[in-house]
Amino acid sequence: MSIADVNGIGHKPGVLEKAFGRVPAWLWFGAGLFLLFVIGGNRALQDADTYWQTAIGQWIIDHRAVPTIDIYSFTKPGAPWISSSWLAQVLYAASHVAIGWAGPVILAAFGTAAAFALLIHALCRRFAATHAVIVAMAAAVLSAHHFLARPHVLALPVMVAWVAGLVNASDERRAPSFWLLPLIALWANLHGGFVLGLALIAPFALDAVWNAGASQRFPLTLRWAAFALCAPVASCITPYGWNSLLAARQILDLGGALALIPEWQPADFSGLGAFEVCLLAALGAALWRGIVLSPPRILLVLGLLHMALSHTRNIEVFALLTPLVLAKPLSIRFGHSDGGAQTPRSRTGIVAVVLVVTAATWAFAAYHTFTPVVGQTPIAAVNILKERKVARILHNAGFGGYLITQGIPVFFDGRAELYGEDFVVKALNAFALKDVGSFLGLLETWKIDATLLTPATPAVGLLDRLDGWQRIYADDEAVVHIRKPGAPADFKIKPEGARP
Repeated sequence: MSIADVNGIGHKPGVLEKAFGRVPAWLWFGAGLFLLFVIGGNRALQDADTYWQTAIGQWIIDHRAVPTIDIYSFTKPGAPWISSSWLAQVLYAASHVAIGWAGPVILAAFGTAAAFALLIHALCRRFAATHAVIVAMAAAVLSAHHFLARPHVLALPVMVAWVAGLVNASDERRAPSFWLLPLIALWANLHGGFVLGLALIAPFALDAVWNAGASQRFPLTLRWAAFALCAPVASCITPYGWNSLLAARQILDLGGALALIPEWQPADFSGLGAFEVCLLAALGAALWRGIVLSPPRILLVLGLLHMALSHTRNIEVFALLTPLVLAKPLSIRFGHSDGGAQTPRSRTGIVAVVLVVTAATWAFAAYHTFTPVVGQTPIAAVNILKERKVARILHNAGFGGYLITQGIPVFFDGRAELYGEDFVVKALNAFALKDVGSFLGLLETWKIDATLLTPATPAVGLLDRLDGWQRIYADDEAVVHIRKPGAPADFKIKPEGARP
């Protein structure tokens, strides 16, 4: 829908309309966000998980199969494990082979831009383009912390399209089209978050039935029930079948381990941030203008808010989906454009935007070197460990992704669901020296030959004072200790100030 399309009869063109004419608002916003993402592409590579996600994708391409057991660690070798993001990983790996790290950056940029373009397209059914763009800008600011080259960003546009379909069906008091089912199947192959899409069917069905006439409720309930039964079946159209649903539960079963993983931690309001500002602004607007929602929509908004408050990784889910849930109630309360006289889109303008973005991306990618996160890429330290031919390395989880790309068996990595709550919690607490005996136990239980830890890890200081261990390398990214030949099992801690 173009900016001109959403103007009512007699509406005077605003700044955006004059600047962009008949080029659709969703296109120019998506194009701008895409270019910003590409230009700041190194930030998209600031997550160590991108390493192992790409490595798994390459393994799938090489073997023409999907993994069913762990093949990367020495702590869980052969343990059952599936990759619910296999399709996204293949896409990242293929793009990396084609054009280096620029590939995953461009791919992630496209997924992110497409999600927000779809959001604007959906909102323009209810609001003027200017207002839709303002909402999308706020959502982009809230989500920026999670714009990373990982599978979830490729699933974002699918999520928006799926929920937009459910919202439209609920708004129009009808059942969703079965043509939506391929979306949930695609989502299930891209990312394990598809279970959220399944969970949202029930509240939208309740909302549709709630607002329907008495004579419509029973047949409408049956149609929504039929859709709700078909959706999980469609989500099982993956190489893993119904096991994809079970894999999602393994994440939720991590319990206490989630509190130790940054992106699974609750929102932090110790300082004023964008999330708090937006929440306060929304609350103020609701109190000022008296926004009224049906009980099912209230539950939806509160549920999305609870997810965002519980885990920071869900803030973008809240930012992208809440506007869709509120679009019709807000348009009823504040009024909306009736579309007016429909002005044809400018094909020339659309083609021009696409060509300019393509050319700019090519030029930037050709002359810019994209670099993965330096702090989790201990190149020099790993080269020394390779020279020493050590077999078992105790390392921070963040180093696991890079070690996997180097063909080195890992102690653990970002696949927390593989290792389980007990393992992850004990390991992280041991590194933090919450229990010195627990850390010493890791060294012996797993017959560790060397350690690779960040300089800030408390256990580094202990290793410097531990009989039988010697520091052999240190830089800004990592510190390496190796076990001395013939070191005793019952380690003794040297007095502070003693020579190593």
